[in-house]
Amino acid sequence: LCMEHICAKSQKKGIEDFGYGKGYTYLVEEFGRFLNLLEDVIDTGTNVVVTAHALMRKFEQPSELGAYDRWELKLQKKTAPLLKEWADTVLFANYKIYVINVDGQGAQKGKNKAQGGKRVMYTSHHPCWDAKNRWDLEPELEFEYKSISQHIPVKNNEPKQKETQEIKTETKTENITDQQEIKTEIQTETNTESSDNNIEKTDTDNENDDDFFGIDSTIPENLAQLMRANSVSVPEIQEVVSQKGYYPEDTPIKNYDPGFIQGVLVGAWTQVFEEIQTNRELLDIPF
Repeated sequence: LCMEHICAKSQKKGIEDFGYGKGYTYLVEEFGRFLNLLEDVIDTGTNVVVTAHALMRKFEQPSELGAYDRWELKLQKKTAPLLKEWADTVLFANYKIYVINVDGQGAQKGKNKAQGGKRVMYTSHHPCWDAKNRWDLEPELEFEYKSISQHIPVKNNEPKQKETQEIKTETKTENITDQQEIKTEIQTETNTESSDNNIEKTDTDNENDDDFFGIDSTIPENLAQLMRANSVSVPEIQEVVSQKGYYPEDTPIKNYDPGFIQGVLVGAWTQVFEEIQTNRELLDIPF
């Protein structure tokens, strides 16, 4: 739009009609005025979000040999830096893909398959894409508004909040006696049931000892069931994941990406378990 405005105002058919380099200088000036107008919008209490497509370009570092591809804003080379500098946050959205080997020949020589496809957004600079933030965000977030909502300013709604608080206070005062009676009854029943449950758990401890394998509530149930069925421990999972280069070996399973757990550990369990069995056989070698 800035380019069209410049050409129309100067009665030019295209940006190149201004002469070598001049048209793009005018474009930068016009784009700067556009960003100033956005600042005026922000001063009124309105949040501004600018969306842009991504474009893959060759990038060369003066201090390094060769070039590599990286994703950048699909804008003119002189205006893109202005927008990145002006914005508080630049988020790069992409699909997170996991590549696993499917024929046992290794990722370099064998046949590979892509899994996953969960949309995520990256918040920090990376050699492969443009991103930044001034909010101290995690480097990778779920592609959902709730991931950044706490940093988005909202208009003051104090009267409405005060009214809501008064209603909650009245309701709590009226029902506090009933709530105490209900709570007492529930606690009495729960204590009785807990005693029975403890007895039942003692009878099955020898059959399925999750503590021995390191299985706890942080591990998704479908993965935990596979681990119990094959007597696989948490360290064995961490060892295979580390060998494939996904996460460092000391990374807890609860810190793995949910898409990785479901798409790789659960979705390709047969191959994962084969790798675990290979590691077990190596431990049995007497040297």
